Amino acid sequence: MQNIEKIQAHLGAESDYLLAFDKPAVSKTMLHLPETTFIDQVYGASDRTPQVLRSLGQLFGTGRLADTGYLSILPVDQGIEHSAGASFAPNPQYFDPENIVKLALEGNCNAVASTFGVLGAVSRKYAHKIPFLVKINHNELLTYPNRADQILYGTIREAWNMGAVAVGATIYFGSEESDRQIIEVAKAFEEAHSLGMATVLWCYLRNSAFKTGEKDYHLAADLTGQANHLGVTIKADIIKQKLPELNGGFKALNMGKSSYGKLDERMYTQLSSDHPIDLCRYQVLNCFAGRAGLINSGGASGQNDIQEAVKTAVINKRAGGTGLISGRKAFQKPMNEGVELLHAIQDVYLCKEVTIA
Repeated sequence: MQNIEKIQAHLGAESDYLLAFDKPAVSKTMLHLPETTFIDQVYGASDRTPQVLRSLGQLFGTGRLADTGYLSILPVDQGIEHSAGASFAPNPQYFDPENIVKLALEGNCNAVASTFGVLGAVSRKYAHKIPFLVKINHNELLTYPNRADQILYGTIREAWNMGAVAVGATIYFGSEESDRQIIEVAKAFEEAHSLGMATVLWCYLRNSAFKTGEKDYHLAADLTGQANHLGVTIKADIIKQKLPELNGGFKALNMGKSSYGKLDERMYTQLSSDHPIDLCRYQVLNCFAGRAGLINSGGASGQNDIQEAVKTAVINKRAGGTGLISGRKAFQKPMNEGVELLHAIQDVYLCKEVTIA
């Protein structure tokens, strides 16, 4: 059992607020929760093939969180998504793909997620040592002016040939290009499943209209929850989503003469509240009530990375989520500090005193 006192120390003044919360809007009894038998009981009831179940077993059965039902994944695709110079300047050793995989191994992660190029460069040496999650599409930052679009960088067969256990993709829901991205990724995920690989979808929002005044509804629980629902509809096995920070995106975008989406007031009064665990639980609820695992992203690196990572892990776990996928907080610092951060995240999921609300 991990040290609850250490987790409480990381949470500081928010410790009781997060750890003692016991009145969620949606009961945990409505959800399919992470556990050791999750693959048998939940994925096993679906149309996933035995080969896909085996791949999911590799993901959930590797690393420090093996066979707990939880995931700790290291994602390093920022060399494309945020430019290599900006991403790796804090720690230039990660220009070398091998060090990315070494960090995931030293950090006892369930998997390492990166690009075709990064994982392909070292696949013969490491594909049998840690599950590979190949990110098949990316935004790119050289088109002027920059635009928000996800384009394919390789094929599913290429990922399969390098020994990948899973493929990942991003859809910018709400963007002008989202229709094409949905069709591309749905086809890619079907092929991945046919070859026995698991699928992970980054369900991100992109639309300038989602920023109104001083609020950024890209992080709204109702909008991100709907993005999750679209993601599981195209058969993502695992959903990656940013931790919600507010709610009411549909309401804000329906102000004035505009008409956007559909909403029911009970989304905000009966299915959620302003508490961060409730906001995250609404995301889990939209993942077919937890039938697809929700992993939240770790966010950008800053001054209090371990504290912020532990807080995110506590919210995700208590909401009924499946784990964290944290990159910049881990690789934008010396490797030993990155390993310490990854272990601090994992400690939350190994601590039995951090319960599901």
